[in-house]
Amino acid sequence: MSVTDSQRDLISVQVSNSPGGPGGLLAGMGGQPRKLWGGLVCSLLLCLGLVVALVVVSNRTPAGTHREPSASSTPDVCLTEGCIGAAHMLLQNMNRTADPCEDFYEFACGGFEERVVIPDDRSSRSQFAIIGDELLIQLRGILEAEAEEGESRVFTMARDVYKACMGEEEIEEIGLEPLKEMLRALGGWPVLEGDAWDAEAFSWVDTVYKFRKQGYSTDYLIDFSIVTDSKNSSWRVIDIDQASLGMSREYLVNGLDDEDVTSYFNYMVSVAVLLGADRPTAEKELKESLMFEIELAHASQAREQRRNATRLYNPMMIKDLAEYAPMVPWLEYINNILTEELIQVEDTERVILDEPGYLKNLTVLLPKTPPRTVANYMFWRAARASLGYFTEAARKIQLEFSKNITGTKSETPRWRQCTGAASGSFASPVGNMYVTKHFNEDAKHAMNEMVADIRTEMEKILSKIDWMDDKTRERAQDKLRTMKEYIGYPEEILQENLLEELYEDLVVHPKDHFNNGIRMSKWGTNYAWKKLREKVDKTDWKRHSRPAVVNAFYSSIENSIQFPAGILQGNFFGPDRPSYMNYGGIGWVIGHEITHGFDDQGRQYDDTGNLANWWEEETKDRFLAKANCIIWQYGNYTADAVNKTLNGVNTQGENIADNGGLKEAYRAYSSWVGRHGEERRLPGLQDYSPKQMFWISAANTWCSKYRNKSLEKRIKTGAHSPGMFRVRGPFSNSPEFANDFVCPLGSAMNPVKKCEVW
Repeated sequence: MSVTDSQRDLISVQVSNSPGGPGGLLAGMGGQPRKLWGGLVCSLLLCLGLVVALVVVSNRTPAGTHREPSASSTPDVCLTEGCIGAAHMLLQNMNRTADPCEDFYEFACGGFEERVVIPDDRSSRSQFAIIGDELLIQLRGILEAEAEEGESRVFTMARDVYKACMGEEEIEEIGLEPLKEMLRALGGWPVLEGDAWDAEAFSWVDTVYKFRKQGYSTDYLIDFSIVTDSKNSSWRVIDIDQASLGMSREYLVNGLDDEDVTSYFNYMVSVAVLLGADRPTAEKELKESLMFEIELAHASQAREQRRNATRLYNPMMIKDLAEYAPMVPWLEYINNILTEELIQVEDTERVILDEPGYLKNLTVLLPKTPPRTVANYMFWRAARASLGYFTEAARKIQLEFSKNITGTKSETPRWRQCTGAASGSFASPVGNMYVTKHFNEDAKHAMNEMVADIRTEMEKILSKIDWMDDKTRERAQDKLRTMKEYIGYPEEILQENLLEELYEDLVVHPKDHFNNGIRMSKWGTNYAWKKLREKVDKTDWKRHSRPAVVNAFYSSIENSIQFPAGILQGNFFGPDRPSYMNYGGIGWVIGHEITHGFDDQGRQYDDTGNLANWWEEETKDRFLAKANCIIWQYGNYTADAVNKTLNGVNTQGENIADNGGLKEAYRAYSSWVGRHGEERRLPGLQDYSPKQMFWISAANTWCSKYRNKSLEKRIKTGAHSPGMFRVRGPFSNSPEFANDFVCPLGSAMNPVKKCEVW
């Protein structure tokens, strides 16, 4: 099922928790979270002892540094617990022997890369992951806690889903039979059924109907979803798109010559054999189904071609779809997916067809593909989606594939999987418990000032840009002015009656893991699709009710920015440390999300969230030229560890947001200093000015370490550049950075040619 809104994020932490597809830190006292700084948690006495060590460290002269002279030989030093912890984190992460004007990422994060060991069950390690780990520990504590007497059923349901997932003995005892029974109920996986499978009785259309009734995805050949209408964003519309593939198109189009595609094929065969298939038969038949999926990949458009929302917006009536795919009984097809219980439509119902060419390609592909091959492909996808609900043997097969694709070495601990599943499906109830127990409300108040400061700087940028005509400028300022912000959590999630109303139709059981997944998948799909006729309420609290995530978002449809409670901590934010760290951390995140409203995709939507061209032609051409500079710059970066260049087209939106957001945050901090005065320095880092500390803090946001396979995957399929380039790119484009670190013109971090959009 497609995402219903255009939400842009910094980084995603998602857990698959339904058979049909993707589902969706610290113990504190008195509701106040402890601070985490690179693993350091210290009492006041211990921290004061640490100051001595930090000051000794500061007296060593690192090679290649460019420092701003101190106004005083003994600058004022901050000795709060937050400052000491922050200094410890930064000093651990830095490599102060590196020249900041040649490679600021190595200077700020070289120690992180040297020190950090990627856990065996992970493909990478980052500052985001460190906070995410602590958040998961907090959520685990919440889910494992005993139910309070008389508590709302929504909290009990979240715990029941967790308990069912953790019930490994029951899962092993039940075995694989429920999955085999489900596959038979869906019509039978040919590779398992052998000669008993009846090709003449098979219809891929009827199989889609069966998948829908049982809670499985309907998107394996044609993607169906209910989305906000991009050009009339107060209402929803049916959307038809190219298929959701079992492996990213970027891999599949390389065919079986690609070792990762071969790994995917072995994964298919192993699953079939586990469920009872004869291996030689499975290898023969599933190779044919893989070749069919490769054809589907070739029939689909690449990511680079899907950044233009106007190209994807092809409105028509249901009856018009027959022109592109006459083999589909469209009205019957759509009504069966919607189901009689939810809603039915007429053939004059308006739909949006994203990729007309894909349907035409599918029309050619299906008749020349044997029904058995199509069925083997569809049932492989259903079996794979279910695998995580079953035995250790099933999960080991998943792990083997994951090892080959991402480089992980061991299975994710069971409690992490189950915490993710429960908190993903019950985001609002778990969010209620999280903010009640762990969230520091001071963070919400401080964020208000920072958001206001950074908005002001973006407004100044818009008012002074010389390449923008006045008409477009005024529309851009309207968009910025009307951009809504959501910080922390919506107050409604604290009202238990609203949560109970939201989940009133869902039933789960503490000892029925697989069927819990089925029920949650059906419930989630029904909840989304029954809203077809409802007017969109863009301020609905349920749209912003996932506070327990380490992430941030921009929504083009809402023209809104969102900063959940989970990200307002750690290296991003702390209430008792200098503001240069907060503006470099969460401040950059704020600027990043604001700038998404004006990147290559966000700029296609107006201030009301409608897909509309509000740009004068000459100004649009100038924007595209500036965006092309960013595309060229990042497209010429090479990740040496894997010898692969970045995809400047697919990452341009995030790169534009990084560059603009950093500029806004720096200027906002300078404005803050104008109001409040210069801040104290950190122990052990006294030689660095507050402005230099802004840059060091900002760079620490993206300290990252990747396994090679994971880095390859990120470059091949990701919308974000790897962490090192999220520092090197924006910093090297900043004259303010070059000035603060006195970098010679022509040095790596102060090139003569710089790229700038905003």
